[in-house]
Amino acid sequence: MKTVALIVAAGKGERTGTALPKQYALLAGRPMLAWSHEAFCAHPAIDAVVVAIGEGQEALFSDALPDARYLIGGASRRETVQRGLVAIGDADQVLIHDAARPFVTPEVIDRLLAALATADGAIPVRPVVDTLVTDDGATVPRDGLSRVQTPQAFRAAIIRRAHEDWTGEEPTDDAQMVRALGGSVALVQGNAMLEKVTWPGDFAAAEARIGWETRTATGFDVHRLEDGEELWLGGVLVPHTQGLSGHSDADVALHALTDALLGTIAAGDIGQHFPPSDPQWRGAESGQFLRHAASLVAARGGQIMFVDLTLICEAPKIGPHRPSIQARIAELLGLSTDRVSVKATTTERLGFTGRGEGIAAQAAATIRLPGRMA
Repeated sequence: MKTVALIVAAGKGERTGTALPKQYALLAGRPMLAWSHEAFCAHPAIDAVVVAIGEGQEALFSDALPDARYLIGGASRRETVQRGLVAIGDADQVLIHDAARPFVTPEVIDRLLAALATADGAIPVRPVVDTLVTDDGATVPRDGLSRVQTPQAFRAAIIRRAHEDWTGEEPTDDAQMVRALGGSVALVQGNAMLEKVTWPGDFAAAEARIGWETRTATGFDVHRLEDGEELWLGGVLVPHTQGLSGHSDADVALHALTDALLGTIAAGDIGQHFPPSDPQWRGAESGQFLRHAASLVAARGGQIMFVDLTLICEAPKIGPHRPSIQARIAELLGLSTDRVSVKATTTERLGFTGRGEGIAAQAAATIRLPGRMA
């Protein structure tokens, strides 16, 4: 059985009040669309994922999901889904999902696909817990009512025919078209994680549903002091009789910070990303290394919470340069200066730093990563 997930992301999302269509607005550091796309790609029962986007959204989609498969949707949701059903080709089963529900859980996918063994379609539902009233204030009994979510799963042949035969007004979901055709639609247990993002306040509520994970990692680096070199520390040119020697600008502070950030996401070390053997990094400004590490954290939906740096040397004195180093690191990482700690110490003239042969730096970084959907 070939199973394809079709994500409907062609809307303008104007009710959220964001500058971008809501499916491309950042949610916990990532475009909202990326959350559901990743969830479907990670599920072992899903063979392919296709996204239906709005006309003119190609650049936004490319930025959000480089190399992902997409198609241009139609003027209505039904037309968009219908185009998607053509694009999925010979699929036997399809899960149709609204991008405005970012947090798809594997358990819901499992329940939907299991239900297709005996039904033409399956939809996740949640109980109605609030009191319901009509416009004139009359109470509506909640018994027998449920709130419908997506993704909705269907046998591909049935949902195609349901779309082709539909003659009514614009449907609110795909299951009602299958029922109109006489097909069976099973109800399975939904999940609170699948709540829809519609209004401005829904973004904060959605982020609150994520299980955040805090990580801390350290970095350490050493460079030799030599005559005729410039001394760069924390992205600041510090006047001194000697400078640090290295393949790049040898900024020992930024190198240690880069390794600390890479460590928080288990992404190796600075040498793996910027090999000293590569001539393109000769004399390179180390700020780009730190920005690269920060971008990798951001790509995981992470947020840098705090960085701490200790410079170890006898000379020069770091105190006069501390504010400018702190400000430069904050600028490189997009942090406020109160989230950047810069300290200095000596080794009481012991060891290579005590003899003035080099400078060492020790760094720590703390980030927050969004947890996986359970």
